[in-house]
Amino acid sequence: MEVSLDNNVIVYLTKSFKACTGIENIDEAITLLEQNNWDLVPSAIFDNSWVVLCFMTMTLLESTDQAAINGVIPQENGILQSDYGGETIPGPAFDPSHPASVPAPSSSSAFRPVMPSRQIVERQPRMLDFRVEYRDRNVDVVLEDSCTVGEIKQILENELQIPVSKMLLKGWKTGDVEDSTVLKSLHLPKNNSLYVLTPDLPPPSSSSHAGALQESLNQNFMLIITHREVQREYNLNFSGSSTIQEVKRNVYDLTSIPVRHQLWEGWPTSATDDSMCLAESGLSYPCHRLTVGRRASPAQTREQSEEQSTDVHMVSDSDGDDFEDASEFGVDDGEVFGMTSSALRKSPMMPENAENEGDALLQFTAEFSSRYGDCHPVFFIGSLEAAFQEAFYVKARDRKLLAIYLHHDESVLTNVFCSQMLCAESIVSYLSQNFITWAWDLTKDANRARFLTMCNRHFGSVVAQTIRTQKTDQFPLFLIIMGKRSSNEVLNVIQGNTTVDELMMRLMAAMEIFTAQQQEDIKDEDEREARENVKREQDEAYRLSLEADRAKREAHEREMAEQFRLEQIRKEQEEEREAIRLSLEQALPPEPKEENAEPVSKLRIRTPSGEFLERRFLASNKLQIVFDFVASKGFPWDEFKLLSTFPRRDVTQLDPNKSLLEVKLFPQETLFLEAKE
Repeated sequence: MEVSLDNNVIVYLTKSFKACTGIENIDEAITLLEQNNWDLVPSAIFDNSWVVLCFMTMTLLESTDQAAINGVIPQENGILQSDYGGETIPGPAFDPSHPASVPAPSSSSAFRPVMPSRQIVERQPRMLDFRVEYRDRNVDVVLEDSCTVGEIKQILENELQIPVSKMLLKGWKTGDVEDSTVLKSLHLPKNNSLYVLTPDLPPPSSSSHAGALQESLNQNFMLIITHREVQREYNLNFSGSSTIQEVKRNVYDLTSIPVRHQLWEGWPTSATDDSMCLAESGLSYPCHRLTVGRRASPAQTREQSEEQSTDVHMVSDSDGDDFEDASEFGVDDGEVFGMTSSALRKSPMMPENAENEGDALLQFTAEFSSRYGDCHPVFFIGSLEAAFQEAFYVKARDRKLLAIYLHHDESVLTNVFCSQMLCAESIVSYLSQNFITWAWDLTKDANRARFLTMCNRHFGSVVAQTIRTQKTDQFPLFLIIMGKRSSNEVLNVIQGNTTVDELMMRLMAAMEIFTAQQQEDIKDEDEREARENVKREQDEAYRLSLEADRAKREAHEREMAEQFRLEQIRKEQEEEREAIRLSLEQALPPEPKEENAEPVSKLRIRTPSGEFLERRFLASNKLQIVFDFVASKGFPWDEFKLLSTFPRRDVTQLDPNKSLLEVKLFPQETLFLEAKE
């Protein structure tokens, strides 16, 4: 559409365009307006309004009445407000009386070609931020509100490697939307949260990753940490399950640099969160090098640039803390009294890298005695675990409280506390009777870190953090520990700024709590022992009963076995006798008849049962045949003797080879059998 304007309107439009864009060259301004065919009148509605607005703008720009400008064209934070359709025109707020407020000319500030539309001025696109969550990943997407939902999916396809056809984009406040939906039509806020669902895709297999992660959690990482300011190196061991935050807190204990002021170098790019454990952070195994220094706060940077010779300066913090530790001001505790701490210190209470805790405590006890005399608590020589065994893991009547004395040579309270309170006779006596006293020196950084590790393992992170946050001038500390069934409870933490009476009162208060608990434990232990005694007696009675039953059973079995054996012997003997009897019976000569040519002897033999055995023998038969006859009837001659009546004689004593005639058993004789004794 060709626009014809008279010269006056062209002059005013050109001057207005120059004033709004900051273009000083009038030829350039006219050229840009001609390129856009002077298309500054979007519709017939504004045919006269736009010209009037230009006149008013020129009039106001040439005047210095700032109130009039604000009354006609309201301004807010550099955005010119227009009454036409509620559109806003972003642009710099300028003051016509100050030329410096007019934007400087540049190619980027040139008048943009106005596309044919119903708007007065082309609206600058609005940017929308989207955080899209998919399983364990978050993807940030920034788009103009003129884009469509499908364009978001295309970006997510590149990031997540998920086809658009398999992707469901959820979280829209208006419900499900089509891919062709323009974001502007949804009237979204600037920040939006969405999530992706992939019901057609199987979940990823994480068994191998979980196995590798579990293995890394059980590994120990050696962190070689260099303190940049003092050029000192620390070798610290941490388990894979330790977090980055725990590492930074331990470094704070060693370097006195608060976590928020630590400036690190060497962490992997994947270590983005302090709550992440070391196994997941991508550290090199088994050793990884890091560098730490103090982050210069804005106040420090400004003051150092202005005043290089200043030794002590205030530190401001984004968290709003007013002060840091005293060490951050460059003041040492010993300098308070006009001397350095090294001048006050004697030989160290404890070696820095002692392999054995018992050896370290031997030196501690010897050095303590040399400084403060022999009247001091009896320090337990051994590890902290051994002190637990001595104090807690015995019978309830023999249990005691555990007192842990934490020494620090650089504290101004140490000498007073040790000499006047810890070595007081009343305190020494009370501790010896009711406590197991264990000591440790926190002066050296390595010993401090070592104790904090033990403390975290035995008492938990809360107690370890309490000790970690104690300032040097709050030492020495006295920890009162009471053993319980499942854990160890810290009853009291006594700082060095106390008196003998207050120390005694707090020890006695802890003892009262312990005594009440001990009485309950003794009662429970007695009841448990009574139950165990009854059970032992029942078990013993049952055992004896089982043994008696077993003995009876074994005796019965032996008796039955013996009877069986004797029966077998008896049977064998009877069988043997029967065999002998039958053999003898078969070997006997036939009984002669009464009428025989040879002389016949008739014998009548009376048995022990009163029965009579009768048989005829030849007078010439040997006496042995008579013996065999008697044996064949079941009366062997080795068990029975054969006696004659008149005269009484033992026939079995006669010569068995003689004939019956010779032994005078002819023509007849009566004999009787008698068992041998």
